[in-house]
Amino acid sequence: MLNAISNVAKQFLEKTENKPIQVISHHDTDGITSASIITKALQRLNKEFSLRIVKQLDSEVFKEMPKDKVILFLDLASNSFQYIQDLKNQVFILDHHEIISEIPGNVTIINPHLFHEEEISGAGLSYLFAKELDNQNTDLAYLAVIGMVGDMLEKNLGKIYTNILKDSKVVIKKGLTLYPATRPIDKILEYSSDIYIPNVSGSSAGVNAFLRDIGVQRINNKYKNLIELNPEETSKLITAISLQSTNIKDSSEIIGNIYLVNFFNKIEDVRQISAMINACSRLGESGTAISLCLQNKKAKAKAEEIYTHYRQNIVSALADLPHLRKIENKNYLIILAEDKIKDTIIGTIASILSNSKNYEEGKAIIAMAHNERGDKIKVSARIVGKNGKNIREVLNSVIEEVGGEVGGHKFAAGCLVEKEKEQQFIDMLQKKLEIEMVKI
Repeated sequence: MLNAISNVAKQFLEKTENKPIQVISHHDTDGITSASIITKALQRLNKEFSLRIVKQLDSEVFKEMPKDKVILFLDLASNSFQYIQDLKNQVFILDHHEIISEIPGNVTIINPHLFHEEEISGAGLSYLFAKELDNQNTDLAYLAVIGMVGDMLEKNLGKIYTNILKDSKVVIKKGLTLYPATRPIDKILEYSSDIYIPNVSGSSAGVNAFLRDIGVQRINNKYKNLIELNPEETSKLITAISLQSTNIKDSSEIIGNIYLVNFFNKIEDVRQISAMINACSRLGESGTAISLCLQNKKAKAKAEEIYTHYRQNIVSALADLPHLRKIENKNYLIILAEDKIKDTIIGTIASILSNSKNYEEGKAIIAMAHNERGDKIKVSARIVGKNGKNIREVLNSVIEEVGGEVGGHKFAAGCLVEKEKEQQFIDMLQKKLEIEMVKI
């Protein structure tokens, strides 16, 4: 794949020698870090380009596609060939999502699925591409690591990402993956969105009692930062969280690599940076997210404010869940949020539920919300645990009959459906899920 990236980078430079570029990227952390890498790389080459961040590729995006530019898609487009084949533009794609149809002749694509390579994020591909454009871009490797963590690909590092990590100068430590690991443990437990412990989460007094009971003490009236805990303290904390939290099924879920990066001249937890980027973009502040990635000082304060607001939205959405209409059986849960939950955070809600102890391994969690215009339904699907059906294939089989756009991975996928076809989609989805369960 590395040789292919080198060749594609040369082709890209040739095709864009006298032509402007339209860069289009996804709005999640991986897409934003991909866009940030390419933005800096193209600036260094003095290339004429414009950038657009999108929630998904649909017919509306392609209606607005410029006719006189070379198109570069990042972290998307492998499932949009039905639109791309009609473009007159030269199209380049750097994406890691599964390819489900024949590649059109106007497309030059780098996708690890074509090379049977290790899984790599969109930001990882964008970094390798940028490095081929100019070796000076090795200073952007930290963004590839943030994108990797944002797409939850950090647990199975292969040779390619190991080399990217070497370029990044990111420090790796083993331990509890609650974040930010550079903050006091009491604050992490009180405000963490990754775990929920009754009478502890959200309560300063509850946290103090919890830590006192397990023998983690203050030093000079302050608790240690997470990364400063000794092995005995870490072990006690892991055991207590595993026993008392309502959403951690196994301690292995909260143990792994902690990635620390020099960000704004301060050591920061990559998971925290990833969460802030994701929050900014999902609340419509993708420009702030990109500025944050490129370490613009003015963007940092704004991003922190947006992140606080985003977390409040998540808490509010979770509080609304019991009141929403649902369709549930043993094998799946379909949540019909309508306009009660923003379409930009419905995927986060689905992910939180899929990590809950309340649902059995292999169960499908399908969350649906109206988009801002109210003309389409955003569908986010997750599989509980690490075993079960290929949910992207299930969604794709429904979309083939109902119409719409689909993308994602085996255990986490999504699609966009016309609102007027909502009931048809639900009926077909139930049918497909039940058939899939019989097959399994």
